[in-house]
Amino acid sequence: MTKEEKIDELLSRGVTEVIDYEHLKKALLKGKTLRVKLGIDPTSPNIHIGRSVSLLKLRDFQDLGCKIVFIVGDFTGVIGDTSDKESERPMLTEEAVKKNMANYVEQAAKILDMDKVEVHYNSEWLKKLDFSEIGNLADKFSVADFIARENIRKRLDEGKRVSLREVLYPLMQGYDSVAVKADVEIGGTDQRFNLLAGRTLQPAYNQPSQDILMTNLILGTDGRKMSSSWGNTINLADDARQMFGKIMSIPDELIVSYFIHCTRIPMDKVNLYEKELAEQKVNPRDLKLELAKTITALYHGEPKAKEEIDYFIETFSQKQTPTDIPEIKMDKDQATVFEILRKAFAENEKSNSEIRRLISQGGVSFDGETKNNEKEIIEIHVEGLTLKAGKLNWFKIKA
Repeated sequence: MTKEEKIDELLSRGVTEVIDYEHLKKALLKGKTLRVKLGIDPTSPNIHIGRSVSLLKLRDFQDLGCKIVFIVGDFTGVIGDTSDKESERPMLTEEAVKKNMANYVEQAAKILDMDKVEVHYNSEWLKKLDFSEIGNLADKFSVADFIARENIRKRLDEGKRVSLREVLYPLMQGYDSVAVKADVEIGGTDQRFNLLAGRTLQPAYNQPSQDILMTNLILGTDGRKMSSSWGNTINLADDARQMFGKIMSIPDELIVSYFIHCTRIPMDKVNLYEKELAEQKVNPRDLKLELAKTITALYHGEPKAKEEIDYFIETFSQKQTPTDIPEIKMDKDQATVFEILRKAFAENEKSNSEIRRLISQGGVSFDGETKNNEKEIIEIHVEGLTLKAGKLNWFKIKA
């Protein structure tokens, strides 16, 4: 692939909009070392593969010789962005944000060469702003600009509260671009207003307006928007078994989208997959196996991905119970279904609501017997019970 072909794919694959396309392409063709920015707020401990869409774009820019600027939004994470929300997002505590972001750089390193990445935490500059500077920033925007946004307009029309804090968030993200002198910023389509804020503010600081590359959003394992609060994410920190199994559980209609956005399989091959699916010339399960192998290999290596294919086929296709399942020891001879699952998922950080939903939907069984009452008492045997929770999780429960 020629340099121009690489650039064309960078600016089109999984991309919704580029501002300014011609300006950015010209700079890349000239070999300019552009400063390419991505900011992620640590609203949960895990970066999911919805974020990998932008991270893979950063890697593409990095491979073209650009300087990657990775910003962890430790300050904006406390404030909260409601760009894609139908209601006001609660503020997080500084302690929660600090805990969430503990492994963010390590997770980003699964895709980026961090030795060549400039890492910042935006509290470095945002904490230093005084009211005078914030007033100057705010003067560059009108209230009409803010309320014209679709989700804000909808909330106002429905009589829902919109806080002044939400008005300030785009200013802060825009100022991030000023602070790092960004030439390009990457973000999802839900970030359009925030991305444009950087273009608006930079000229006021005698900087050229950054170009913007907006990527499509991908859906989660249940076909809804990928969200940690819904438990439908595939996380970069998932172990190989979790990752492979989650990918195998996505709806068939998401297969092509995941190939485009979450892998770097050549597009001519992806287009062939799409054609074969449309003409029913291929079993979606076979393509999903290829997808799961490709993504798992990206984060865990080829040998581990091959191991997970064998495990999946043996366990799920042949309906066998796996033999190498984790053992959980309970401290008492009896416990409720809910208590046992809390213990089993202690390291997976599943929320109480996720566990209750799994139980009520019939996704929990002990020795093959489904239990959908979270308060039901289970007799725990010394020799152990086999717990299956969802499609992917098996445990041996012993007293």
